[in-house]
Amino acid sequence: MRPQDILIPEPAGLLCKPGGFHIDPVRPVDRAVITHGHSDHARPGHGAVLATRETLDMMRLRYGENFAGSTQEISYGESLKLGDVTISCHPAGHVLGSAQIAVTCKGTCIVASGDYKDAHDPTCTPFEVVPCDVFITEATFGLPVFRHGDAADEVRKLLASVALFPERAHLVGAYSLGKAQRVIKLIREAGYDAPIYLHGAMEKITSYYQQRGIDLGELRPVKGVKKADLAGTITLAPPSATSDLWTRRFPDPVTAFASGWMRVRARARQRGIELPLIISDHADWDGLCATIGATGAGEIWVTHGQEDALVHWCQSKGLIARPLALVGYGDEEEEESLPAGESADA
Repeated sequence: MRPQDILIPEPAGLLCKPGGFHIDPVRPVDRAVITHGHSDHARPGHGAVLATRETLDMMRLRYGENFAGSTQEISYGESLKLGDVTISCHPAGHVLGSAQIAVTCKGTCIVASGDYKDAHDPTCTPFEVVPCDVFITEATFGLPVFRHGDAADEVRKLLASVALFPERAHLVGAYSLGKAQRVIKLIREAGYDAPIYLHGAMEKITSYYQQRGIDLGELRPVKGVKKADLAGTITLAPPSATSDLWTRRFPDPVTAFASGWMRVRARARQRGIELPLIISDHADWDGLCATIGATGAGEIWVTHGQEDALVHWCQSKGLIARPLALVGYGDEEEEESLPAGESADA
C-alpha cells in the first residue's frame, strides 16, 4: 500500500483512513491519536482520544474532565490494532508523555513524530529512533543557523547572572508545559538548591511533574511574597508575563527567556529580553538531520516549520521528501500564553 493511502493530510489534520483516526487533529473529530499535551497538538472536543497517560492527564488539567467523549491510554512500546492498521507508541523526548506514533499497514511503516528532540532532558523519557519506511518530521528549527548547543551552559549563564546581581530578581520566561520543568531540573543539576518561585500559571502542571516522581527541589508560589524578599531569587513565568505589568512586583528584574528562538538576537531585542537562554524542546538542525538519517526511512514528510530547507537537504541526500503543509501547528511561543481564567497577578 502506498504511504499516501495510509496517512492523508486534510484540513482537520493527518487522517489515517484505513485506521479511522486522525493524528493531532486541529478540529474536533470522531477519533484522535494525540502525540503530546501542547495545545497546538492536543485540543478538546474529540469523540475519542488515544494518548499516553501523561498526555491525557495534561489535557484534563488544561481542559477539564470532559475534554473528550472517551479516552484510552497507550504506553511506550505498546501496539494496538485500529481498523486495518497497527499503531505503536514510542518516546519523542519533547515533554513528559510525548510520543511518536508508528502506523503500520500491509508492510509499510510510517512514523509520525509530533514534536521531538534528541537532547538531554531529565524530565521526560529520552527520544527513541524508530526504523520506518516514511518518517514525518517537524521542522520548527529546520535551518542550519539553529544549533542549540548545551542547555547546561545556558543555565550556567543564568546562575552566573544571579551571583553577579544579588540585588536583582531574575524572571525566566518559559512555556508552562515541559520547558519550565526542564529549566528547573537543569538549575538543580547545576547545584542551585535555593527555593525557586513560580507564577501561578506554572503551579498546576509543575505539581503534576512532581507527582510523577520528578524531583524539582523546593518550589514556592511568588504570589504574596514581598518585593524586597525577591532580590537574588529566580522566578519562572509564562513568556507573556515577563513583558507584563506583573514584573513591577520584582526588584529591578533581569528578564530572561528560555527558547530556541533566542538564537536570533533580533527576537530577543524585540521582546526586551536582557538574558536570552538558548534552551529548546525541539530538535535543532543537526538533530533533525541526524534523526532522519537514523530512521533509515527512504521517504521524509516535513511539517510545521522551515519545511523547504529540510526538504531540500533530504533530497540532496537522495531521499524522497515533500512538505505536508499542515496548518494549525506551531512553536509554543505563539500559542502558549496565560491559560483561560489566569490573571497576570497569579
